[in-house]
Amino acid sequence: MKTRLIVSASLAGLLATACGGPRAFTRGTYEDPNTIEMLSDQFNENDLQLIAKKMVNSLAASPRFSQPPGPQLPVVLVGRLKNKTSEHIDMVSLGDKIQTGLAQTGRFALLDKAAREDLAEEYEYQQSGYVRPDSAKGPGEQASADYLLTGELASIVQQVGNDKLVYYKMTVKLNNVRTGIVEWTDEKEIRKKFERKPISW
Repeated sequence: MKTRLIVSASLAGLLATACGGPRAFTRGTYEDPNTIEMLSDQFNENDLQLIAKKMVNSLAASPRFSQPPGPQLPVVLVGRLKNKTSEHIDMVSLGDKIQTGLAQTGRFALLDKAAREDLAEEYEYQQSGYVRPDSAKGPGEQASADYLLTGELASIVQQVGNDKLVYYKMTVKLNNVRTGIVEWTDEKEIRKKFERKPISW
């Protein structure tokens, strides 16, 4: 009797594992990062790419910056991009995407806010005596930002019955550091509709 109970329990365990036990992702394929797929109703990489592309193209085509660059490129610092939604969204990645796009246009010089602490450490090392004095770099010669790019991401969610609408609006501004004037601004709107359906097993 005891042996029969042990066998039954083992069979039950095997069946549970086969039907609904832990599973692992064991096979993967490379996908085109520009392919639009909405696997959930959350902010995703496609939304990030759409926003960054719109802002880069709009700024590069604006009358202030659409002309061929002169000997001195306008120096832009990508500042804080605020998340006003209820979701956890990596705004640093969005800022990096915009910064990369602006650099690739060849019309802007970019400052990296995140690298400033690393630069300060490097100055300390180069001034420590380990580096030849005639080639050592020090503070006081960094370029200053001409423009500060800031922005906000907001969202509105509406849900009625099985239908859900998610609306995002990203507003970005380019502020003249010397005057404080907003010399360019634009926004990107994204509206997505989802329908809740029963899951079949």
